[in-house]
Amino acid sequence: MTAPTQPPAATPGQPSAATPGQSPATPDLLYTQDEEDLRSAVRALLADRADAPTVIAATESDTPYDPRLWEALATGIGAAGLLVPEKLGGQGASHREAAVVLEELGRSVAPAPYLTSSVVATETLLALAQDGGPAAALLAELASGARTAVLAVPFATPPSGARAALTSLDGTVRGVADAAVADVLLVPTAEGLYAVEATAPGVVVEPLVPLDLTRPLAALTLSGATGTLLADADASTTAVRRGLLAGAGLLASEQLGIAEWCLTETVRYTRERHQFNRPVGSFQSLKHRMAQLWLEVVSARAAARNAADALATGSPDAPLAVAVAQAYCSGVAVHAAEECVQLHGGIGMTWEHPAHLYLKRAKADSIAYGSAGSHREAVAELAELPAP
Repeated sequence: MTAPTQPPAATPGQPSAATPGQSPATPDLLYTQDEEDLRSAVRALLADRADAPTVIAATESDTPYDPRLWEALATGIGAAGLLVPEKLGGQGASHREAAVVLEELGRSVAPAPYLTSSVVATETLLALAQDGGPAAALLAELASGARTAVLAVPFATPPSGARAALTSLDGTVRGVADAAVADVLLVPTAEGLYAVEATAPGVVVEPLVPLDLTRPLAALTLSGATGTLLADADASTTAVRRGLLAGAGLLASEQLGIAEWCLTETVRYTRERHQFNRPVGSFQSLKHRMAQLWLEVVSARAAARNAADALATGSPDAPLAVAVAQAYCSGVAVHAAEECVQLHGGIGMTWEHPAHLYLKRAKADSIAYGSAGSHREAVAELAELPAP
């Protein structure tokens, strides 16, 4: 899929050419027709293969992900290669399109390794793949959907924490999202960034019990493992920071999808649920709560779209846009999910209703790639004006 209305993707935090007639400092928060078409395709797929009963059943099974759903999303729709240029085997789109996919994945809380593999790992490799070599070859495999990869850092690591957790390919890293289902592990060490096969000797991936059952976590233990060196220490740190920045920025779109679903379903339910011969949604106290939530969701959409657009255009303000989006959207998603559970009454507390899935995903996302507090600190640092 191409995005003719968007300028060529650039490294986040670096200036890039703007669309003719548009100032580089002016973010485009609207959705293009291509993006809406992509949304329709992804939403139809998820409605067919990842509806609420299916997702709930998946959390009770031993299979974290449906391989047929991933194949349809990654290969059939081509979502896995959206961030990858066509010359490297991808779709040549941008973070804006990837954000649309994540909005829909958040709206359905579908279990899929899209954020970790097609965004974070892919963006990390993009920083290293311009000159070809093993990084480019692995990137082509990820773009095709044939394989998945994860960055072997704790899921809570913020972009500012892009430091090697290991000195070499020996040691343990806990809380790695989607490591249990990945084919390749991108392991940053003091020596550089290594690509390690998940099934290689000396690699043990131990599944952990996560709060969010739709996104598995694992402890990764390396003992005498071998891998392919993709970059030295300095280039590794830069690449990992780029991957985490993209992950944090586009996670805001997933949080937006969560909040939108919770608001929509809560409004629908309170219209249908009657008490004292009136829809409960007609009571003024509930109207005020849902109106406040609507304002928060609208603001979250602006923040998430701004972050996606800044990443897509390579804006020098991308780190600030990402920090603002995460500082705000994570709280909105949690608030929307909490209101969804409470305003659904007793049914919202049952396992059969999907509200608990959204609350758990929102809670887990609120500390992924940095907590709201850490991102507020980043906003304060990045927005600090120079002394006169």
